[in-house]
Amino acid sequence: MKQTSDYQCDALIIGSGAAGLTLALQLADHTQVIVLSKGPLTEGATYYAQGGIAAVFDENDSIESHIEDTLIAGAGLCDPRAVEFTTRQAKECLQWLIQLGVNFDQEANSNGETRYHLNQEGGHSHRRILHAADATGRVVETTLVDQVRRHPNIRLFERYNAVDLITHRHINAEPGCYGAYIWNRRAERVETVSARFVALATGGASKVYQYTSNPDVASGDGIAMAWRAGCQVENMEFNQFHPTCLFHPKAHTFLLTEALRGEGAVLKRPDGSRFMPEFHPDAELAPRDIVARAIDYEMKRLGANCMYLDISHQSEDFIRKHFPTIYDKCLSLGIDISREPMPVVPAAHYTCGGVKTDLRARTTLPGLYAIGEVACTGLHGANRMASNSLLECVVFARAAATDISEQLAGVSLRQDLPAWDESKVINSDEEVVIQHNWHELRLFMWDYVGIVRTSKRLQRALNRIELLQQEIHEYYSNFRVSNDLLELRNLVQVAELIVRSAMQRKESRGLHYNLDYPQTVKPAQSTVLTPKAK
Repeated sequence: MKQTSDYQCDALIIGSGAAGLTLALQLADHTQVIVLSKGPLTEGATYYAQGGIAAVFDENDSIESHIEDTLIAGAGLCDPRAVEFTTRQAKECLQWLIQLGVNFDQEANSNGETRYHLNQEGGHSHRRILHAADATGRVVETTLVDQVRRHPNIRLFERYNAVDLITHRHINAEPGCYGAYIWNRRAERVETVSARFVALATGGASKVYQYTSNPDVASGDGIAMAWRAGCQVENMEFNQFHPTCLFHPKAHTFLLTEALRGEGAVLKRPDGSRFMPEFHPDAELAPRDIVARAIDYEMKRLGANCMYLDISHQSEDFIRKHFPTIYDKCLSLGIDISREPMPVVPAAHYTCGGVKTDLRARTTLPGLYAIGEVACTGLHGANRMASNSLLECVVFARAAATDISEQLAGVSLRQDLPAWDESKVINSDEEVVIQHNWHELRLFMWDYVGIVRTSKRLQRALNRIELLQQEIHEYYSNFRVSNDLLELRNLVQVAELIVRSAMQRKESRGLHYNLDYPQTVKPAQSTVLTPKAK
């Protein structure tokens, strides 16, 4: 059945974090843009990012050093072209954010001149992290939101889920992406958007794990939709576990920024002894994969529920100035970090792989772009270096905007997209099925596909995933969509991609550590999965 689409635009951007909103602002002066947000506009990983954004602002630092540090952290799997492309644009991109109104922290130097205060984080050889106290993401996100709300060419669709991309498989057309089906949560109906270009900016997939630092919206939607649309995905086995999430029943997703360790915080066992010097010469400033595995190892060795992060040697004034959000949060839970250590555990934090893109953010499907955590650009390799993520969002959003702008005049809008067909579905009779499958998936992914893996664990996970996929497919085919059903469908797809990628890698590298293959194999090769042609 054909119909005129419910909505038309030049560019449909699915996601409202730093990547999506940067792209919207870069395009909007000459383009009609729709931004889709699954929840409130600010609800995404960007808002909760604490640390900062990496760029060379110190005269004693260099772009070459930033490149080298990133390549080392990526454990041999970074694409050097993507690393150089990103780092060389870093300062210009941050200056653009500053012009928009992002107020990064400043300090006076010995000559009384004002300059930006730069933090140092794990893997960085210099202080190069611009930040806004310990709430950088919140400041960046709210500034971008303020700008997009004012722009007359940007329409904001809050509380809308993207269901699936509309491609040439739906219509008689050249291979490409022509729009998307979106679920209006308020009206509880699926609507159609026709767009000349579509960009996925949906973030990562860490919600596939039981314990995560991410907000609830990080359910791998963009990766799953792109895969179903025929796009390649790359390096999905590399899931970064942030070493230090606060271990407290009322703070299950509260992150303790790496900048704490950059300012001298040390990791301790329950008996008060340090352990990181035993694992790496850089101790607490070692790359995240090493720190996370060390904490995981000590917890399992000692049978401990957590380890401890201690910055109490710093003054209360210093802590409150540099880490006000963390200080207040911990104090609200009865922990005075100026006098006692913070209980910490690792938690799933960042998806280093994703939809395969080039340096213009183009996927393998014409007309479809992917930017931010949903994408695999080659920047992060086998392990993302701290504070390169928000940088990647802005750099590749700008690259996508340039590419789209150059093509805009030559691409026509398809308005005759097929309507969503729900003539054969009914309302769900037992929502408990979704909840049960949801919890089971996240638990076995944590147990079998977590910080340390084995081939047997991966096979067990794949067996369970295949059974869940059958149940979810049957459920999806028979019942009307809902937020939980859409997210579960996407999460189980992403889980399969993670496990299949992990099973293909017969080595340990970066964030992927398999006890059956503890050695690193040369040459380093990416894991690329290609959907079967339909």
